[in-house]
Amino acid sequence: MPTPPKPRPALTLEARIGILVAAVVAACVIVTALVVQIDAPLPHAALFALLILLPAALFALHLLMQPINRYLQVLRDGVAGFRDGDFSLSIAVNRDDELGDLARLYNRIGDVLRQERQELFQRELLLDTVIQTTPWALVLTNANGAVIYANTAARQLFHHGRKMEGHSFAALLANAPESLREAAQAEADGLYTVAGGEEPEVYHVTRRRFTLNTRDHWLHLFKRLTRELNRQELESWKKVIRVISHELNNSLAPIASMAHSGRLLVEQGRTDKLGLVFDTIDDRAHRLKGFLEDYAQFAKLPRPRLEAVDWPSFLGGLQAAVRVELAGPPPVRAARFDAAQIQQVLINLIKNAHESGSAPEAVSLSVREEPGALVLRVLDRGPGMSETVLANALLPFYSTKSEGTGLGLTLCREIIEAHEGRLVLANREGGGLEVRLILPSQ
Repeated sequence: MPTPPKPRPALTLEARIGILVAAVVAACVIVTALVVQIDAPLPHAALFALLILLPAALFALHLLMQPINRYLQVLRDGVAGFRDGDFSLSIAVNRDDELGDLARLYNRIGDVLRQERQELFQRELLLDTVIQTTPWALVLTNANGAVIYANTAARQLFHHGRKMEGHSFAALLANAPESLREAAQAEADGLYTVAGGEEPEVYHVTRRRFTLNTRDHWLHLFKRLTRELNRQELESWKKVIRVISHELNNSLAPIASMAHSGRLLVEQGRTDKLGLVFDTIDDRAHRLKGFLEDYAQFAKLPRPRLEAVDWPSFLGGLQAAVRVELAGPPPVRAARFDAAQIQQVLINLIKNAHESGSAPEAVSLSVREEPGALVLRVLDRGPGMSETVLANALLPFYSTKSEGTGLGLTLCREIIEAHEGRLVLANREGGGLEVRLILPSQ
């Protein structure tokens, strides 16, 4: 089978113009030479050749540039369409030179832009569907407080289902319940109870400012949490009742049993055994009292009283209460927190570290100042925690100790969060646990 001939490469625009110029020059030379042969002066001959060939050269140049100009006009119109967001124009390519390559590149760019516009439209449609069907009420306002966008939940909450766009959000809030108006205008995010209707509603309100097209905008989010909070409250009460019932049974059953045994011993006249009976009853009553006191302390945790704390005296008092090594010197600058509450947290954590099985000398406390935060670390070299225990350790009533109430770490977390800080648990490399107390720098 014969090999098909290779297609000849197309001449470039530069080559075509060069050929045209060369042809014109050659024709001028030939005509000049012919005129000279008939005894005409050379300048006259050159001028005659130029006058004869110039119109022909201009016409040939016009024929050469006509398709080029047509392509350039189409390309200009197409690029102007890109600027206006119109990507529908395509160019029929019938050239194999630079203009053909440019037209093919233009077509490919148009295909990409059309595809991206279609994908963007689908994403916007999906996002709008999600926003319109979400139970969260979403309101977007500009710097003047005019509503730019509101989803279905927001229209139901603030405007009886009617459109809100273009209205003043403050004017719409004027007709809302006072508690809802205060929640929408509050500076801080949080939970707010809105009176009205059959029962009060609880909303989590978020308000954020951001810049859109160099202008300030506000995004307001209102999430109704009443049903979820009621469900969680019911579950919490059930759990509390189960835990308290379990602890009461664990203490009252032995007390009742020992009281019955004491009565039998008295009837039998064996009073020498009554001491053991009373000691057992006293021990179980003492444990039950401690359990109830822990719950009372958790329920009545006071707000922290922030005060300047001198590190040497604070750490000296802590080391007098529990054994702990200091990992490095404390900060020089005094801190501000509730010394009694933070000391209670550290004593609890350090006791847990000793009870973990860690060597006493491996239990240490590190205090460091970091940008914007004060970080205290309680470190040990015990067995650490499994993933399950790490995930549940801070939950109320969760305990891995047979005699534990599950409130120790929860109480620590409540104290730290009342200081607007965080409590973090993490296993250490090489074994052991790190408990990090992150407090805001005052």
